[in-house]
Amino acid sequence: MEPKEVEQKLAELLSEGEMETLPQEQAVKRKLPFKTEIRIRTEHDPVAAETKAYRRMAKEVDDRYDRYED
Repeated sequence: MEPKEVEQKLAELLSEGEMETLPQEQAVKRKLPFKTEIRIRTEHDPVAAETKAYRRMAKEVDDRYDRYED
């Protein structure tokens, strides 16, 4: 088959039959990305451990971050 014939055949196949339509609200919801949140429970918090290590190495000028320490 010639490329033109193949393209024409494909166009006919795609345009045959009734087109499926959804109500606008459902169509909009399908296009929205899923909201996902992944949480992992651990007994060891690597961020807190690293923060404590840095605080042992250096003294802060003010105490504004003391309330976040365990």
